[in-house]
Amino acid sequence: MKSTSMPRLSASRSPERRPPAITARGLAKSYGDKVVLDGIDLHIPEGTVFALLGPNGAGKTTTVQILSTLIPASAGQARVAGRDLVREADAVRAAIGVTGQFSAVDNLFNARENLLLMADLHHRSRREGRRRADELLQRFELTEAAARPVATFSGGMRRKLDLAMTLVGDPRLIFLDEPTTGLDPRSRRTMWEIIRSLVAEDGVTVFLTTQYLEEADQLADRIAVLDHGKLVAEGTADELKQQIPGSHIRLKLADADRLASAAALFTSAARDDEALTLHIPGDGGIPALRAVLDTLDRASVEAEALTVHTPDLDEVFLTLTGRPPQSGVTANSLEKSAR
Repeated sequence: MKSTSMPRLSASRSPERRPPAITARGLAKSYGDKVVLDGIDLHIPEGTVFALLGPNGAGKTTTVQILSTLIPASAGQARVAGRDLVREADAVRAAIGVTGQFSAVDNLFNARENLLLMADLHHRSRREGRRRADELLQRFELTEAAARPVATFSGGMRRKLDLAMTLVGDPRLIFLDEPTTGLDPRSRRTMWEIIRSLVAEDGVTVFLTTQYLEEADQLADRIAVLDHGKLVAEGTADELKQQIPGSHIRLKLADADRLASAAALFTSAARDDEALTLHIPGDGGIPALRAVLDTLDRASVEAEALTVHTPDLDEVFLTLTGRPPQSGVTANSLEKSAR
């Protein structure tokens, strides 16, 4: 399998103007009567991080397996790294790397031997394989542990080595299927830094599946939510949060009299007499904040504090997923309910 390098993309070039790393239309997968993936569409620009979220059984791993040529789709079309997924499967495999949910390292080898084995599989010369192995050991801070048996590695070290092995072939596109599952918070953040550097420094495209909502929020340029095999929402983290009802501006008043005066100005606000606060519905944008402050100023009511609350990705995830497939909950229906 020939390795293919990807040129660095200009940081000034917006994702929308970059050529697609992945496009898919109507991608579906069924096993008999069981529908696992129900006709999804994707458009993922090069040099970005795309996160696919969803509960267990939603179809995330199936999507990765189809797009990485491991299993065939039952219906639909896709192009990966500019190649047709079916007619040019070998070319697709040459351009991608896959890191699965479970580490694929060989416990009987040490770290350097695992990397050299991957170099052999990519038909690199012995000299080039050693050079690439040393380069990756240094990049992933595994040089001092290079001669140790992998069986002695911590979970974080194993995941770093697993990703390093994926990079031996210089893939243009990397599929990371729940790459930080089981890692402690420090190891997880180390992996995040590595993923960010792959995109920023090497121009690699990352297709990430995860159940850690903070992970998607931290890393992804765009996020799609998959439930019962269907895409129920897609957008940036901020766009998804804005779809969910619950944004409000919280006013803290000094005493009960000021609270009563403010409540009379904002009749739609929820009042908490014990906490001396008002929760005013709003998106938390500058115009909404300015309108609240202007209203208070005109009435000569002084607030002690003003804070903005917007739903986080946990709330987005819980609102969008977990319903029976016949419930008809879609991104559009949620958007209407948020208005």
